[in-house]
Amino acid sequence: MALSKVDLANQVENQLPQNLVANNLPFRNIIINGDMSIAQRGTSANTLASSGYYTLDRFKFQAISAGVWTMSQDTNVPTGQGFAKSLKMDCTSTDAVSGNDLLIIRQYIEGQNLQYLKKGTANAQSLTASFWVKSNKTGTYILELYDVDNTRQISKSYTIDSADTWEKKTITIDGDTTGAFDNDNGGSLIVSFWLAAGSDYTSGTLSDTWSSPTTANRAVGQVNLADSTSNYINITGVQLEAGTTASDFEFLPVDVNLQRCQRYYQVLADGSQQTLSMIGLGFYYSAVLMIMAIQYYTEMRATPSLDNVSGTNYYRIFANGTNDYFDDFFLTSTNTTNKVCDLRNESDISGATGDIGFVRTENAASFVAFDAEL
Repeated sequence: MALSKVDLANQVENQLPQNLVANNLPFRNIIINGDMSIAQRGTSANTLASSGYYTLDRFKFQAISAGVWTMSQDTNVPTGQGFAKSLKMDCTSTDAVSGNDLLIIRQYIEGQNLQYLKKGTANAQSLTASFWVKSNKTGTYILELYDVDNTRQISKSYTIDSADTWEKKTITIDGDTTGAFDNDNGGSLIVSFWLAAGSDYTSGTLSDTWSSPTTANRAVGQVNLADSTSNYINITGVQLEAGTTASDFEFLPVDVNLQRCQRYYQVLADGSQQTLSMIGLGFYYSAVLMIMAIQYYTEMRATPSLDNVSGTNYYRIFANGTNDYFDDFFLTSTNTTNKVCDLRNESDISGATGDIGFVRTENAASFVAFDAEL
């Protein structure tokens, strides 16, 4: 009997080496922007001491009293591996770390992107994390996976062996048969790189199997990267995939990588890139109300908030031969979804009802973006 195309494809796949099969699976990397190539907010942010998204897309700086830092997109990368950028953390003010002090770089992952892992069932998939890391400070570091939906976590240690040297790390994490991830757009899994941890997180025994969190067990052994202004760390090639072996890093085309990041954050206009940057078309709904209808570049994870910089005459609308300068925008909640929104100004505008014109930035500091981060 002749084999169907599906049966033939399955037979061929079963005869291939497993690493070759894995290396050809599309979108096997759960991490977004693991090659650190996308940085919509900017390539460097200084004097960081509080939590937030500052530079590289999808990687959040999480800190509680653990020094002051510069976070940047760096060109220092492992030689011959195909990477062009890395995430760099530079310590600019030290802290001895104690109590609940912490410093973490983390990524939140939607539950609906994790269903194929079959977590919470007898068939739960193991995971393998791989990444390149470089630091002047050798010693033990912690990688943690935290299940938000079921309040479970697992921590794995790895060692930076040689100072100022790129090293590849591979860590395998057993599947968790307890607690399924929610099938929605909420943050179900947090992948965390610990860089410093106070005694609240280090005084127990490292929880290297899936369990309900015990604070004292989450980061046992973690070195304090915040103890010297000479300290730094670079990370790139972050990959998390199903299975017990690490495949080669999955490089995506830059347009695909950018679009995946824009689900969570997208920049509409950036004056630092081009002072006279076109934003879109606006119209005078009334003499003192200007509205712009915006369709996002891609559907966002959820209804976004507005992230923008305001200042005197930072923006203008040019309509009917007249320049009308204004300072700021705001979103209207009734007309904002995860697909479209309208931007408005009704504090600085003065024009003719019904006039249509183009809106653009007027200052290098002007910035308009939409934020739907987890």
